[in-house]
Amino acid sequence: MAADYDLLVIGGGINGTGIARDAVGRGASVLLVEMGDLAGATSSASTKLIHGGLRYLEYYEFNLVRKALKEREVLWRNAPHIAWPLRFILPHHKDLRPAWLLRMGLFLYDHLGGRKLLPATKTVRLDQPPFSQGLKKLFRKGFEYSDCWVDDARLVVLNARDAADRGADIRTRTRCISARRDGGVWRAVLKDLASGEEKTVTANVVVNAAGPWVADMLNGVVGSNSSSRVRLVKGSHIIVPRRFEHDRCFIFQNGDGRIVFAIPYETDFTLIGTTDVDYQDDLGKVEISQDEIDYLCRAASEYLETPVTPTDVVHTYSGVRPLYDDGAEDAKAATRDYVLELDGGEDTPVVLSVFGGKITTYRKLAEQVLEKLEPFLPFKRGVWTAAAPLPGGDFKVDAVDAEVARLETDYPFLDTAFATRLIRHYGTDARNLLGDAQKLSDLGRQFGHTLFEREVRWLMKREWARTAEDVLWRRTKLGLRLSREDAGELDTFMAGCLAGQAGAAA
Repeated sequence: MAADYDLLVIGGGINGTGIARDAVGRGASVLLVEMGDLAGATSSASTKLIHGGLRYLEYYEFNLVRKALKEREVLWRNAPHIAWPLRFILPHHKDLRPAWLLRMGLFLYDHLGGRKLLPATKTVRLDQPPFSQGLKKLFRKGFEYSDCWVDDARLVVLNARDAADRGADIRTRTRCISARRDGGVWRAVLKDLASGEEKTVTANVVVNAAGPWVADMLNGVVGSNSSSRVRLVKGSHIIVPRRFEHDRCFIFQNGDGRIVFAIPYETDFTLIGTTDVDYQDDLGKVEISQDEIDYLCRAASEYLETPVTPTDVVHTYSGVRPLYDDGAEDAKAATRDYVLELDGGEDTPVVLSVFGGKITTYRKLAEQVLEKLEPFLPFKRGVWTAAAPLPGGDFKVDAVDAEVARLETDYPFLDTAFATRLIRHYGTDARNLLGDAQKLSDLGRQFGHTLFEREVRWLMKREWARTAEDVLWRRTKLGLRLSREDAGELDTFMAGCLAGQAGAAA
């Protein structure tokens, strides 16, 4: 029996979209289904770093750290509009990790990953500007090292966009309610959650990239009897008004062995996180606890000159990491590496399940998934994504300012802040979004700040946005700027657009 698709990917987070993109680029026919919005769960709730994970060296995760460090510059080159370098300041605290241990760890960090573009580690004086700004005066010495930042949700969406442009079928708000082996193929029942309509499709191979739902999907929907266990660990972040003016980030050591980042965020804010808490509650209602807010406030206040209090918090977000359960006693010690589990083979259709993983290593994970699936899929091409820019990222890593200047020249009605936001979100695709606009009013209705109707319609047409939340918190971070009333008006507008599309289709 000929299947409708070579590959059915369940899950529209970073792993699912990365696998779909890589597979379709190799010539496979691909269907990806996501029950909510792309990056609607864990993949939009990270600390938004492309990093090796300095603290993982303490748990001897050398292979994971090396793999992740190598990916930093690859992802930066492929998506310079949504990823860029950051310098991190690690204040030395004599009562915690000794200076010699930090130097050794940072030496390994500099040399494990084939660093070429990012600057090396150096020792800095924290009693001198700019490093002293924001910190308590008791800190004198620290270390400065490199990692990268990424807009996590946009990374997911751009992988999906590229996959779709190459021929993949991407369906959001679509739940896989069952998948069963039928002869030599998988027969899957999919439910459109907007219309309630159910359809059956067939596929040669299933990839279970359902994130926190990976075990439920494997043992329930797919009907396997896997004994593999996933450890669900909640990580939460708080956002407060900006605590320092320089562009460095701080990484703070805490007495419980954890670290907390304080990162410049969206120009006017500071992002502080994360926590590590074992989680066993409703995956549909993940939110920060008061204990976590208090913990992050205390941890940051140990170092920052201006204390952080719960009343300072303007926004929070939380996500559940689906870690492979390696039996670690503490959540912070559980492995962050991924495990790929293959079930089936020979005359039995296979399902591959993804446990764990990090934003940083999603591209390598996809390559290893497809290496395992190579005997079962008709690939016409080998590995390819390392040198392939994501949509809008077809310019050099040092050319962001030049791209902003060009956009301002081509569209003189944009001010620098607006042009910068568009380049940072869409890269060279900003011109396609703006189209033939000659003046600001050509962009249509303004919903608040720099969000106009033309951008909203672009996001609905090109990036699967369906609600104000999709636009304000995942495609952009303008939820920090718009009022609740503005968000409500945006939701009403988008609902009207969708109703109009449904009416036209009927």
